[in-house]
Order: sequence, then C-alpha cells, then structure tokens
Amino acid sequence: MRELAAIVLLRVPDLTDLLVRTIYEQNPAYRALSSVPREDLWRSCHDNMTRAVQLIAEIDEPAGPQARFDAAHATGLRRAQQRMPLDDVIRSFRLGGRFIWAALIEQARALGQSDPDALIDLAGQVWDAVDLVSSEVASAYHDAERQFARADEQHRAELWEGLLQGRAKDLVFAHEVTHAIGLPVHGSYAVVVADGADSLVPSISRQLANARIESAWHARAGTLVGLLALGESGFDAALAALRAVLPVAAGVSGAVPGLGEVDAAYWQATLARRTLPGDEIAVVALEQRLTEALLLSSPELAERLVDRRLGPLRKLPVGEQRQLLNTLEIWVSTGGSVRRTAELAHCHRNTVINRLHRITQLTGHEFPSGEFEVELALALRAARLGMPVCTTPTGRQ
Repeated sequence: MRELAAIVLLRVPDLTDLLVRTIYEQNPAYRALSSVPREDLWRSCHDNMTRAVQLIAEIDEPAGPQARFDAAHATGLRRAQQRMPLDDVIRSFRLGGRFIWAALIEQARALGQSDPDALIDLAGQVWDAVDLVSSEVASAYHDAERQFARADEQHRAELWEGLLQGRAKDLVFAHEVTHAIGLPVHGSYAVVVADGADSLVPSISRQLANARIESAWHARAGTLVGLLALGESGFDAALAALRAVLPVAAGVSGAVPGLGEVDAAYWQATLARRTLPGDEIAVVALEQRLTEALLLSSPELAERLVDRRLGPLRKLPVGEQRQLLNTLEIWVSTGGSVRRTAELAHCHRNTVINRLHRITQLTGHEFPSGEFEVELALALRAARLGMPVCTTPTGRQ
C-alpha cells in the first residue's frame, strides 16, 4: 500500500486537473453559483486528495496526526463562507474518492498486484478514508455555519438597536436595515412593544401576513419589539390582527412615515404599553390612551397631582382606599350624578353621599364643577396607573 500510495502521490497534480474538469461537468452547483474560484477548487482538490492517499496508506506528515484533516477543515470552512451547499461539497469528495481508487487500481495492475482479495481490501480502505475525510469536512462546515449564524444574529441585533435609536434617518443605514430584515425603507410603519418571548413570533407573523401586513421582530430587554409595514392594509387592520392573536400586554404606536421615524414610534409603543395597569392583558394603541400617556410622560408632575388631590387616601387600608377611589371615579365619569353613581356602584345613594363626604374630610377638597373636576379626573387616572386600585369601577362595593 505504501508503494502504491507513493506512486499515486506523484500523480496527484494530474489527477487534480481531471477531477476539477469532472466536477464542473457532473456537479453543476459549482458552475451555477460561481462562488468557488477555479484556483480555490483546484487547490482544495489537490490538498484533499493528497491527504486521502496519505490516510489510506497510513502515512503521517511531520506535523503529526492532527495534520491529516487540515485540508478537509479548511475546505469545510471556505465552502460554508462561499455558501456552497454541503451536499454538493460532499459529492465532489466522493468523485475524488473514485479518482483515487481508479489510480490505485491502475498502479496495482501495472505492478502485477491484481490479487482479488487484496483489491477488495484496498477498496475498503479507500472508501473508509473518503467517508472519514467527508465527515471532517461536514463537521467543519457546520461549525462555520454556527459561527456565521451567531455573527449574523449579533449584527442583526446591532442594526435593530440602531433603528430603535433613530439611526435610520441616515439612508445608508436604513437600506442596510431593510436588507437585513426584509422590509422597505419608505412607507407607513407602526411599532409594537409586547410582553413575551420569541415563541410568539410565528403565530403573530402569520396573523399579520393574513392581513397583508409584513412584520419583523426583535427580542429586547425582556420584551418583544415588532416593526409592522402597514402597506395598503392600514393601522386598523394591524391593530385588529394583533388583538386577535396576542395573549399578552402590548402597546402599539401611531403610524409613522418610514424607517427614519421608527425611534419615535418605539417610544410611543413603550409608553402605550406602560399605560396598562398591574397585570391587565390587552393590546392598546397610543391614540386610545393619550391621557394616561401624557401623565406617564411627566411622572413627577403626575405624582404631585395625585398627592395634591388624593394624597390622604393613600394612607388608608387598601380595601377602603379602593372603595373610595372607585366611587369617586364613577362619580366623576357620570358628571357628578349621585343617583347614577349609586346605580353603577350597586349601593344606596346615601352610601355614595357618605363616601364623598368621607373623601372631602380626608382631602379637604369639595367637588364643584369646572376646572377642578378635570384636575380630579387626571389625578384619578394617574393614581390608577401607580396605585393598587381596582380596575373595574362598576364592581360591587
């Protein structure tokens, strides 16, 4: 075997020329994709055939046994980089195995070594070596794919962060983003910020696609951020699709004209999400929660407003606090109607009067009509955003 291998090794350059021609004839991916230069293919075939013959004859290189698969590892890495399908790469290695087998048989016969049993043993050694080298190529290819996937994922995350921070106002960056996420630079967009994980994305994307709305999604800081290309379907269709499938709390921005405004839309969606109190599950649009969003945008002023109008109520036990605040909310929403408040709160009108009197005693504020009622309504909404009060004001008291 060593004698045959030594002679065949001298023929490797000629065998490589023939193998390269055969690959182009019988493996059309190398012609169609044009991603592997001819010189690269020749060098890869030459080095791998050399290593395969050495492996068959159990000839070790001075560099040691670890050098047996250096060519296979290099080829697997390069072909992954060149996006050559692995099946086509392995097919070429099997072609190379046939050339080595034919060369060894030809040389054995030339030396008068044509014992059938010996040739069968030789065939087994050849294909064992080809399978072993092919396995190393595939392993290197998959390792490279995983590295590229991690690098692509990191780059995609960096693009998302830039998009949400407003870098898409630069058209060069905007085009880079569209290439990565597959959405257009121009057109109407909305942003979604939802509680949840990546597992929600397939069902949400399908629901939106059914409404002819393209979307892209990114997990960020414990939330899921969605970018919706509204197209001709419009905002209302997008909101309806989200409400039909999202089982978590989510906020939706208003529509913005293009990727350059996505940072503003992201801020709006985040604000809309924050208007949902406690563990309430709903999909809310900013346009529907403008008052709450206004209060959340100025938390210090909202806190002062609550302290000024409702501060003493915060010192009460939670049960009594909820009871009084719910009654006050209903009273404000009914325009100061004691009768209607009693109906909605499921209690006697005298109970409503007593509770309002109790609130007056605690806060020191009467309840006349006019500007004070507007301020009181805002204070109640601010309290509901930041205090543990009941979310259903019509519940029995």
